[in-house]
Amino acid sequence: MLKKTKPAARPVRTVNPEAHQRDIIEVATQEFAEHGLAGARIDEIAAKTACSKRLIYYYFGDKEGLYLAVLEHVYRRVRSVEADMAFDQWPPTEAMRRMVGFRFDHHFQNRDFVRLVMIENIHNARFLARSPAIHALSAKAVDRVDAIYRRGVAEGEFRPGLQALDIHWQISAMSFYNVSNSATFSRLFDVRLDKAEVVARLRANVIETVLRFVAPT
Repeated sequence: MLKKTKPAARPVRTVNPEAHQRDIIEVATQEFAEHGLAGARIDEIAAKTACSKRLIYYYFGDKEGLYLAVLEHVYRRVRSVEADMAFDQWPPTEAMRRMVGFRFDHHFQNRDFVRLVMIENIHNARFLARSPAIHALSAKAVDRVDAIYRRGVAEGEFRPGLQALDIHWQISAMSFYNVSNSATFSRLFDVRLDKAEVVARLRANVIETVLRFVAPT
C-alpha cells in the first residue's frame, strides 16, 4: 500500500511594509498630480498597488494623510539629490551655474512635482503648513544658495547686499513657469516648450539671468 504524501507547504509570503508604502506613494504621486486632491481616488491607488483601501488607511490615516506623504516625498526627492551634488567643490560662479541648471532640469523632468505644487497653491498651502519636514527641507535649499552666494561675495565674484531667498525665488520662478504654463504658453505663441532646442535655450537664459543678477555691478 502506497503511503500518502503530504502536499508541499506553500511558501509564506512576507510583506515589507516600507517597500509597500513606497509603492503606494509612487502611485499616489501620479494620481494626485493628475487628478488633484479632490479627484484622486483611493480605490484606484489600491488597485494599482494590489493592496486594500484598509491597508492604505492603516499606513497613512486617511486620504489627506496620503496626500501629505506624497508632498513630503516629492520635496524630499529633489532636495536629497541636490544635497548630494556638493556645490562647494566648484568656484562660486560655476557652483551657482550648476545649481540653477540642476533646478531647471529637475522641474522639467519631474512634472508631477510642479503639478503638486500648483495643486497645493490651490489649497493655500494648507497641507504644507502641517509638515515640519518640508519646512526644514526648504530652509536647507535656501541655505545652499546662501552658502554659494556668500562664497561668491567673499571672493569678489558676486555683488554684496542680496538676499539668498530672493535668488532662490528667481531660480524657482523661472524654472517653474516653463512647466506650469507650458500648455497655455505653447498654444498662445505656437511654440513647443518641451522641444529639446527650446529647453536648452531657455535653460541657458535662466542661468544667465541669475548670474547677471548676482554679478558685480
